[in-house]
Amino acid sequence: MTTITMPPPRIGRVALAVSDLERSVRFYEDVIGLTLIGREGETARMGAGEYDFLQLHGQPGARPVQQAAGLYHFAILVPSRHDLARTLYHLLQNDGPISGFADHNVSEAIYLTDPDGHGIEIYRDRPRSEWVYRGGQLQMATDPIDLHGILGELRGGPAPSHRMAAGTFVGHIHLQVAQIPATEQFYKETLGMDLLLRYGQRATFMSYNGYHHHLGANTWAGDNLPPAPEDAARLLWFEIVRPAGAAAGEQWFTDPSGIRVLLAE
Repeated sequence: MTTITMPPPRIGRVALAVSDLERSVRFYEDVIGLTLIGREGETARMGAGEYDFLQLHGQPGARPVQQAAGLYHFAILVPSRHDLARTLYHLLQNDGPISGFADHNVSEAIYLTDPDGHGIEIYRDRPRSEWVYRGGQLQMATDPIDLHGILGELRGGPAPSHRMAAGTFVGHIHLQVAQIPATEQFYKETLGMDLLLRYGQRATFMSYNGYHHHLGANTWAGDNLPPAPEDAARLLWFEIVRPAGAAAGEQWFTDPSGIRVLLAE
């Protein structure tokens, strides 16, 4: 079974405000397959194995929001195609809230939405040796996914558990932003990402270490969107994990769209 590793810098934790913490914990446990690592008051820490990468902050009465800068989706990267098959099988058996599928050439992905409208991607990467470049440009696409091939990974094995495997983490985050040029400038010049590709004039993909993308950003909902209001179910912050010894302590930044970013080791 192929597994993945990703050296830092990479995406670490993602923190979300949710309207009903109990409901959200149940959803991420029962539907997504995460494990409740710990809980302190209205904050739940969830992840896979012993590693927590999702923080849920209960905010009763928080409302869904779409026309605002913030989260488009966060993307959970599972270690192998077999692990993606286990998740897919569970979602299909339990009428999970799937909103789409895609083969991006570099990865295979399932898309869904949580009870507060937060977008989620669950995906597996193809080995980098299979990524295709033309003229030095990484080739990504949005093609139909091979559902039968993925489910075939389970053939002949025991009944699969839906619990996400140790080694699962957030592979990338996709943001809804106010402006593409300002977003690119901030994540390149302040946080040191490389621009991988532009998808038309309204989406950009950036990364560290040649990865296909740690950060996606789009203006598909319109230009100059305001930050999500305080009474909304929203992205509170996300973390970028740096190499050990890169810098002392934690550093907080706010990007041009009002999205908070934590740099930590």
